[in-house]
Amino acid sequence: MANVTLASVSKSYGKTPVIPSIDLEIENGEFVVFVGPSGCGKSTLLRMIAGLEVVTSGHLSIAGTVANDIPASKRDVAMVFQSYAIYPHMTVAENLGFGMRVRKASAEEIERRTNEAASALQLESFLDRYPRELSGGQRQRVAIGRAIVRDPGVFLFDEPLSNLDAELRVHMRAEIAQLHRKLSSTMIYVTHDQVEAMTLADRIVVLRDGEVEQVGTPQDLYDNPVNEFVAQFIGSPKMNLLPSELVGDAGGAARIGIRPEALDLTDSTARLSGAVTACEYTGASTLFHVALASGQTVLASVNGRTMFAPGREVGLTFADSDCHRFDAKGVAIG
Repeated sequence: MANVTLASVSKSYGKTPVIPSIDLEIENGEFVVFVGPSGCGKSTLLRMIAGLEVVTSGHLSIAGTVANDIPASKRDVAMVFQSYAIYPHMTVAENLGFGMRVRKASAEEIERRTNEAASALQLESFLDRYPRELSGGQRQRVAIGRAIVRDPGVFLFDEPLSNLDAELRVHMRAEIAQLHRKLSSTMIYVTHDQVEAMTLADRIVVLRDGEVEQVGTPQDLYDNPVNEFVAQFIGSPKMNLLPSELVGDAGGAARIGIRPEALDLTDSTARLSGAVTACEYTGASTLFHVALASGQTVLASVNGRTMFAPGREVGLTFADSDCHRFDAKGVAIG
């Protein structure tokens, strides 16, 4: 295990700043997820930690040692990429042990570490297979296993599940979470999928335009977003934002945020009302799209099989305690 410290770390390409300045402390054994929209700098930040991008200014430390000038091969990190990056002409066992062979480890040590990694990832029965004989999920497990064999202080994951189908992503998320509990290693994970971030992270770092918007536990970010960007990025479906006068709020807010799951539909008169324009039934819940008289559409996620057909006039009820208040600049109030 190793901690990672970023002190005023910045990155520029020529005169173009990509990451103005970031201060961040990642503790030993922590699972931290970098999340944000495309182009926010999350992969660039990860690649700087890996040594694949040069730090323009500031100090990047791994396990207490400034690593700015340490080459990637000498850093105590292992990276798992979006593309599996495993060798097609090597068996699973050969892929797992390749890094150790390069470092001239003994045959006994390579075999031991390879078997340990295969056991951790349930790859024992695939050791003699080639990548072409594996499924996408199995190939990704080989890529993760190759990182495990290195026994690094820090694991780095760059959107490792984005090439998998939805069902396999859910399965692999659970496997990565179990792996973290088993190894107790420091893990830094990049994704644009906030569901992955919420389900995996001890803490989430929300990035926008190369800057940190908020750092906190998944529950912190969900319950107490510091601004409208975080409020809408964390949570699926995203939070509804309404003019405060539409909600009848007298607290000085410019906009009120209400999560879809905090809204309920009724046939009775309510503070908000509108017409159902679409409904998405998923089994456990139904997502209603409701067009208000103002022209704005809000989303309401209702548990169970409550059905209001498109065109139906409905009221929207909610508790004041479920409202998030934001000022004219989008900063949370209170």
